[in-house]
Amino acid sequence: MAREAKTVKKIVLGIETSCDETAMALIEASGSLSTLPRFKILKEEVASQIKVHRPFGGVVPTLAKREHQRNLPILYRKIFSETAAKQNAKKMRIENVDLIAVTVGPGLEPALWAGITFAQELQARINADINADKRGKKKVELIGTNHLEGHLYSFLLPKKKPTTYFPAIALIVSGGHTILLFVQNLTTWKKLGETRDDAVGEAFDKVARMLGLPYPGGPELERIAKRGKGDAIQFPRPMIHDKSYDFSFSGLKTAVLYYLRDSQKYDARVNIPQVEAEGRGSMRRITQSAIGDNLRCHPRKSASTADVAASFQRAAIDVLVKKTIRAAKELRTRSVMLSGGVAANTVLRKALQKEARKIGSSFFVAEQKYNTDNAVMIAAAGYIDYLRKKKHRLVANGALNI
Repeated sequence: MAREAKTVKKIVLGIETSCDETAMALIEASGSLSTLPRFKILKEEVASQIKVHRPFGGVVPTLAKREHQRNLPILYRKIFSETAAKQNAKKMRIENVDLIAVTVGPGLEPALWAGITFAQELQARINADINADKRGKKKVELIGTNHLEGHLYSFLLPKKKPTTYFPAIALIVSGGHTILLFVQNLTTWKKLGETRDDAVGEAFDKVARMLGLPYPGGPELERIAKRGKGDAIQFPRPMIHDKSYDFSFSGLKTAVLYYLRDSQKYDARVNIPQVEAEGRGSMRRITQSAIGDNLRCHPRKSASTADVAASFQRAAIDVLVKKTIRAAKELRTRSVMLSGGVAANTVLRKALQKEARKIGSSFFVAEQKYNTDNAVMIAAAGYIDYLRKKKHRLVANGALNI
């Protein structure tokens, strides 16, 4: 049975280390599952690893783990600094934390272990102090959380909350996942579809590499695309008319590769052997089944890097929006939700909101900083798991799904 007491109020410390962002947040959570929880953010800190991984063109798991281990004690001291304690004396002290929520997956397992180990050691130290104090305070509970559920629950983070969300269609888009859910309520959902190959965020990153853009590729591609024309090149929209709710982005990525290879203007910029190697095997089979032989796009020497970026971005977003809105119409949902790192893409946010309004659906997306990896959503997911009495094993699980 889930905890439904209306008076439930907890101070939750969230810890996120699934990839290349070390994040920690302290929130005050209240409310029940039936009334929808409310979250007050007391303090949050993030340490970026972009400079560390940029020379390698992507995230190196062992380096990510090292940086998490270095950053976590620093963020902890910032969260519970004397200044923070003076601002809110009772809530900003470590001894007043009720729950610790830490990401256990999905993600890079070495990185996940850094967060889990830190959380376990912190819990042990706090509870040892509680035992020594002998004042009857309840011990701190440690809850492993699902990173994807954290993204899903991010719609609860905005300050202004409507009274009705459900049923809803939720699109979770990131570097590792592209998932479409039918959400009946806060604890019940059904997966409608997911990518059969590359996640859309991965496709953004790889196309950015083809164009010679720096890491992280997705945001750089969006920035460059603002100067280009989305209709300059007609890239394919894989599976856009398929009856399923599944996605496929490897074919679109390969179409960009072929376009660049056939356009001499870009020959010097593209590492053809490396990128083509990624396109062999299962990805090629998906490509052929998803879009047939229509991979080649006629080279236009007048097309700029910005045009290629904008045309790719439009093709990918067209697929995401088309499938999401079709699901919302067919299942007659009240709202459409967008979350995940790629939800920070302004073009996607605007396009999905526009189409959702056309069919009379509400549209929900967290503010930009709560779409990328953050500890606030992990703390929120931990509180909801506490209410649900749901526990994930405190073991790093890189393949954990929703």
